[in-house]
Amino acid sequence: VQLQASGGGLVQAGGSLRLSCAASGRTFSNYARAWFRQAPGKERDFVAAINWSGGSTAYADSVKGRFTISRDNAENTVGLQMNSLKPEDTAVYYCAAGTVIFAADRPRYNMNYWGKGTQVTVSS
Repeated sequence: VQLQASGGGLVQAGGSLRLSCAASGRTFSNYARAWFRQAPGKERDFVAAINWSGGSTAYADSVKGRFTISRDNAENTVGLQMNSLKPEDTAVYYCAAGTVIFAADRPRYNMNYWGKGTQVTVSS
């Protein structure tokens, strides 16, 4: 079972990137999918999540209105469209699959599968 994130790179502030996470070894159509990120010297933080059908999504306050998570269950992939990027978005981005409770205040999650990260660097 493998999750592989791709699409990272170097972009100027204000630019856009699209991350993609491909799954292999099993289908994740019944799992919530999510993105996390970890900046140097910091803990891994939640970025965005989407439920199994794509009908529910959740975002960290820091990315609301700029990032959009999506999924394609037929292709077993999840994407993260990142617009209006800021230097503080610089981090290694990880995709994950597991359980997410889309609570009103903040999502609660328990991720069972993690992919290797992809580096996103935003220059000022």
